[in-house]
Amino acid sequence: MANPPLMLLQDIFVTLGSVPLLNGAELGVGAGERICLVGRNGSGKSTLLKIASGELAFDGGTRFLQPGTTMRYLPQEPDLSDFSSTLDYVEAGLGPNDDEYRAKYLLEQLGLTGAEKPENLSGGEARRAALARTLAPSPDLLLLDEPTNHLDLPAIEWLEEELRSLSAGIVLISHDRRLLEKLSRSIVWLDRGVTRRLDRGFAHFEGWRDEVLEQEEQEFHKLGRKIAREEDWLRYGVTARRKRNVKRVADLAALRRAKREHNAQAVQGKMGAADAALSGKLVVVAENVSKSFGGRKIVADLTMRVLRGDRLGIVGPNGAGKSTILKMFMGVEQPDSGRIKLGTNLNVVTLDQQRAALDPAVTLANTLTGGKTDMVVVGETSRHVIGYMKDFLFKPEQARTPVGTLSGGERGRLLLAVALAKPSNLLVLDEPTNDLDLETLDLLQEMLSENPGTILVVSHDRDFLDRVATSTLAYEGQGKWVEYAGGYSDMLAQRGEVAAAVKAKAPRPAALPPTSAVSGPKLTFKQQHELKTLSAEIERLQTQVRDLTAKLAEPGFYGRDAKAFGAASAALAAAEERLAAAEEKWLELEVLREAS
Repeated sequence: MANPPLMLLQDIFVTLGSVPLLNGAELGVGAGERICLVGRNGSGKSTLLKIASGELAFDGGTRFLQPGTTMRYLPQEPDLSDFSSTLDYVEAGLGPNDDEYRAKYLLEQLGLTGAEKPENLSGGEARRAALARTLAPSPDLLLLDEPTNHLDLPAIEWLEEELRSLSAGIVLISHDRRLLEKLSRSIVWLDRGVTRRLDRGFAHFEGWRDEVLEQEEQEFHKLGRKIAREEDWLRYGVTARRKRNVKRVADLAALRRAKREHNAQAVQGKMGAADAALSGKLVVVAENVSKSFGGRKIVADLTMRVLRGDRLGIVGPNGAGKSTILKMFMGVEQPDSGRIKLGTNLNVVTLDQQRAALDPAVTLANTLTGGKTDMVVVGETSRHVIGYMKDFLFKPEQARTPVGTLSGGERGRLLLAVALAKPSNLLVLDEPTNDLDLETLDLLQEMLSENPGTILVVSHDRDFLDRVATSTLAYEGQGKWVEYAGGYSDMLAQRGEVAAAVKAKAPRPAALPPTSAVSGPKLTFKQQHELKTLSAEIERLQTQVRDLTAKLAEPGFYGRDAKAFGAASAALAAAEERLAAAEEKWLELEVLREAS
């Protein structure tokens, strides 16, 4: 460290039952240092931060805090229950010489008035109040555990700038790659109870981590060869020198334990969603859709379409209406005006950010299997629960762990495992990245990028959207939503181009007609008529496909009348073919209409 430490943890040991969670971990932070603390869910990051804050005891090691240091700690789940309002909660964290106006300023910047009652707060609002309380004293040392969870994009971007302006030492746990890249100057990686430090920014972390793991893998290959040599000696050389070589036998046992532990840690996840039959070409078509709540316009005249294979990211501040759009697209809520048409053969799987589907008293294995067998049904195949757990980075010994004892990230991973076992061709994900560690995020991004189905995702994770989304539906204010090609960064670039064009107000060349640069050929009268009739034809064919699909799914239909079953199958294939052709033609005419 370049600066004398404000806080220093050395040789920290914590054991849970008989299992060591922290095994000689270290953490030191000096004035002005910005450290990101990274590691898998359940590795002990939050535990280490609680020890640093003084809130948690430890089994061994030392903790030093520079006398006179002002330290503030942001927990994952702040408790406001003893306070009458958010302002009372924030002001209670101020010292005698702190500026009380800063408390009001921070609450205002975070979208709160200070009069909110704690019992009425959402998770995001409670997190905003806790952030204000943490930042209000202008502390020397900040310990922040997942500060962006449940925050919307404007709040995350404000927090970035606020933290960058501070001279405090900062230790930050976060899954938000963009935040870590902008803020971090050093990395502490917690892995299997041990910490490693790199004094470079987060952009260098993954390459460094992979080098460390590769070197470790080479060392364990050497260990394997050493075990083989020792086993050979054990078989042929121990008898004559038994007493003299008892220690060598014990050392061999220790080598085997080390090998087993390495193999257990080396398991790589491989998320995958259970595939369903292809949906129709058109998945969702919204035409002049509007929606209001209590006189407030949530969606105003939205027209768009979602095609099979699209990965649509939906972004906007909390309360803008992102979840409402998802519900309308799924037919759960109806628009006030306009209409939404859903495609055929949709098998929808929804991931709810509230995680209400998880029972804290049920074990991890029973949550996946339903408690009846040891097998998980993934699509049309069955897999043993232990193997399926490993795909989602769970250890075999966690099978009998109650869900309520899992970390927030582990619960998020479990919910993904439950959801992705169901056959789907349309994934609806509402804040899927909350609490997930970087390794799980990588697996999720890879799975979504390779998924042949359609994906609708609400997220405040900018890096995640850049890696996954093929288009972004962004809130522009007053109920207006605009779709941009690409991810979050592409959306910002396109917004900037539009703003620059408006600001420049460049005069149009006199030689060109006003619309010649953007207008295409207008639809002929025949094409206009065809476009109108195609909508009705598509609806008729969608109904026919649904009816035939339901008929073929009737139990015993084939046994009762094999000839009728064959006729229905042929009719379904013909209807699906006509529907695909009608959808393709409708899209072609729609593109022409929009360009004209």
